[in-house]
Amino acid sequence: MSKQAIIFPGQGAQKVGMLADAAKEYAEVKTCFAQASEVLGYDLWALAQEGSQEQLNLTEITQPLLLTSSIALWRVWLHKGGSVPAYVAGHSLGEYSALVAAGVLEFKAAVDLVRKRGSYMQDAVPVGTGAMSAVLGLDDEKVGELCRSISNDSAVVEAVNFNSPGQVVIAGHKDAVESATVALKEAGAKRVAALPVSAPFHTSLMQPAGEKLAADMQSLKFSAPQIPVIHNVHAKFEKDPEAIRELMVKQTSSAVLWTSCVQAILDQDISNFVECGPGKVLCGLVKKIERSSTVASIESPETLEQLVAVAV
Repeated sequence: MSKQAIIFPGQGAQKVGMLADAAKEYAEVKTCFAQASEVLGYDLWALAQEGSQEQLNLTEITQPLLLTSSIALWRVWLHKGGSVPAYVAGHSLGEYSALVAAGVLEFKAAVDLVRKRGSYMQDAVPVGTGAMSAVLGLDDEKVGELCRSISNDSAVVEAVNFNSPGQVVIAGHKDAVESATVALKEAGAKRVAALPVSAPFHTSLMQPAGEKLAADMQSLKFSAPQIPVIHNVHAKFEKDPEAIRELMVKQTSSAVLWTSCVQAILDQDISNFVECGPGKVLCGLVKKIERSSTVASIESPETLEQLVAVAV
């Protein structure tokens, strides 16, 4: 198999019973969850298997849960002999998984950090006052332009996730998002769908969360990446640990340039993508960005074994 990129999913991939099949086959899964549970002070594996979907959707639970799931599968991938990728990247929260995989952050430190990140992001905007919606079938620039024309200091709405051509997520104050929804439909959007989230992530409203996160990050060691990481904020690779620290603070309130991140990898003549985490959302987005790309998820043991066999 030619060189590949491994990509890590963000919020939305969580579901009750996740990684159950992988845990039956690979001891690394339970070990990874046990390490995260030590940090969190509760049994993360039991919650993932027996909790309610409502619990898993709480941001301060979702974030460490998805990080742990992704790193568990990453460890299995390496243990089974999967090749070290040419690049790693993660969507939003998934960027923290990419940093752990690349050796920038230590796993347990990252678990604690993303738990705090989830709590800070929820606290930044009162529950019920923020919203996010996916806009389908409209040009990226048009979505951004319409949001800027509607947004003001007391009613913020911004384009925050550029997921694939024709798929942009907007977020902000609930009333402003609703106003933007009407305008976007009038402008020709095929669909504008409200997302089941508890806060307007990646908007300027998240700046207080970023400031708190910056204070926490000061006590953490950021190391030089052993694998190039393509960052959400500017879709580029950074070598300097301090620059990465600053980017991760900025990421909290900046748009996720996912289309550009994938394109940056494609520009390196890499078209094989492996999604390392629960679900297949990123596989779908990559295919929309470049139809000729090869994508696969390693959530299931069967797929993981098949990919390892051709990737060594």
